[in-house]
Amino acid sequence: MGQTYSGEQPSHNVSPEQLSHELAQRFAEKCFSPLELTHYKDIFQTLADEQDGIQYWKEETLCRFLAIPDALAAGPIIYQMTSYLGAFPFPSLAPAILTRGALIKVVVVMTQRYGKVLKRGGKDRNKLLFRSLAVFDRRLSSIASPKLPADVQALRDEKAEKAIGVESAIDGVYSLAQGFSTDEPVGGEEDDEDDDELALAALDSLDAIEVYNMDRHSETKMQQAQIPADNFRKLLMLLLIIAALESHENLPKVAEYLVESRLSAIQKAADSILWSFKPEDSPGITYNTFNTIIHNSLPYLFDGLNPLFENFLFSKNLDLSRHRVQLGAQPASAPSMQPADVKEPLLPSEGEILTLTALSQLSFFMKSDVLFHRLHPLYSGNQSGFSINSISQKILNWRAPTIILVAGTHISDTPTGGRERNFADSLPPKRFPDGNKGNSNSSRVVFGAYLEVPWRTTHKEAIGDTNTLLFQLEPLHEVFRASSINRDYATLSKDGMGFGVPAAKKSVAGLDNHVVLGPVSLYLDENLEFGAFTHDGAGGGAFATSNVRRGDWQDRFEIESLEVWGCGGDEEAQKQREAWKWEEREAAARRGIALGRDKESDYALLEMAGLVGGHGNSGGSMG
Repeated sequence: MGQTYSGEQPSHNVSPEQLSHELAQRFAEKCFSPLELTHYKDIFQTLADEQDGIQYWKEETLCRFLAIPDALAAGPIIYQMTSYLGAFPFPSLAPAILTRGALIKVVVVMTQRYGKVLKRGGKDRNKLLFRSLAVFDRRLSSIASPKLPADVQALRDEKAEKAIGVESAIDGVYSLAQGFSTDEPVGGEEDDEDDDELALAALDSLDAIEVYNMDRHSETKMQQAQIPADNFRKLLMLLLIIAALESHENLPKVAEYLVESRLSAIQKAADSILWSFKPEDSPGITYNTFNTIIHNSLPYLFDGLNPLFENFLFSKNLDLSRHRVQLGAQPASAPSMQPADVKEPLLPSEGEILTLTALSQLSFFMKSDVLFHRLHPLYSGNQSGFSINSISQKILNWRAPTIILVAGTHISDTPTGGRERNFADSLPPKRFPDGNKGNSNSSRVVFGAYLEVPWRTTHKEAIGDTNTLLFQLEPLHEVFRASSINRDYATLSKDGMGFGVPAAKKSVAGLDNHVVLGPVSLYLDENLEFGAFTHDGAGGGAFATSNVRRGDWQDRFEIESLEVWGCGGDEEAQKQREAWKWEEREAAARRGIALGRDKESDYALLEMAGLVGGHGNSGGSMG
């Protein structure tokens, strides 16, 4: 890909441009197979523009190749990221022209193949991605960013809109042709967070740390960097769409469902995630906030970028089978007239809560191999009935992990009816205010939990392990991870279902018999009519407190939808069906009914009579 750098030449005499070129060459040689590199070169040269003998890609070319939907307006954001990453590991060279060498570095970073070259240092690209999204301007912390959504801007001080120089400070975000909007660094000591481990590892591989040290002094510090909230929102919408993207899969196939209703759901999910970064506190997202939330609640947020950029390694122009025929090999057999294999759906069917958009949101903090093509509907309250008996009947025989999702609407602190009053009386008096509603105008809340161990009735002690998760999806996105302080992870009894709630103890006459709510807990009452999510900032329970939201809150809500999904393959589903079938036969035997040889007909007759089958739903199905 060009000249090589001589190891005998002192690194401090080599320019950043030369070292950047050398790194691109090493990436090309070490991170790709010869075939992949051939595909990449063909794609680049086919679509590249040329000026003064330099081939390069324009923003329009990049967005068209990646097939980024225009409705998302995320193309300029992706181009900003690639222009910054093309200058890796020297921020002072950004924004870079997307030449073949610059774009090869982008592909390596986006597909996380750099480990073959950067053998030292951290492997986490999150800081690099933050820098690629951020605007480096000390004025950004004191002014509002333009063109924010109305719901975000409404929370901003109106005086901030009149600040001088708003537009000029943010222009670089919306037009990369003008470069990044930067300012001179503010005086002070260098902070540790300014060091980029991937950049250091890259320069260490080139034995050129001194050059990096000189380059970093010309850069603004991370304290001056913020990601504009509106830009991040657009990127979140794209990430929700590509979350389930597979290697070499085209984005248009995934984006086919971008009808108006789907787009609205994606916007809503993106807002829930965005508001977990608390954009009302500042015009953008700082690195400390970004790093904290990504690490705890969104560890797999950027995973969809990997297969998206792997499309650079598969050219449709190269037909290897045709090439073999031209070389004298036996021609391939005539193509089959059978229809192409239909791709297995991500979900057997969408639920009321677990839609494809919600599935993508879950994949930001749960591994995709647990979710995609692996979920089975076990229980739906609106179809099987809202009761502890009905949910127990559906989930107790599932011998694999489960995901529980509950959606509802806030209820008033003052009960408005007998059922609400009974629920309020079963709980300790409410001491905390309602949780943050983010930018939502509705009173809808969505909570959930992930339990890795099989369910069982909890008479004396809770079940679960440190892999148990408690989370909120709406109106804010946050994950509360299991703590080791106590083990009250999950409970299921005649008194209700709980996460972070101790197992029910026998009531004693004359004593307070309210349900004991853990410091961070989700409780669903015995009739599955109402629920309560509690966050006591003092902590000390089965789940850790919020990493971002300080203070105490409690959301009490009326349950509208409740779903349980089993995580596993066909083997787990078959075991559950066999266990259910055995239980039904045992139940029939206890009733003194002998099944004949035609077991299916007999079973159907018993089900019609209401003697077996629970509430009329076959095991493992919501439909």
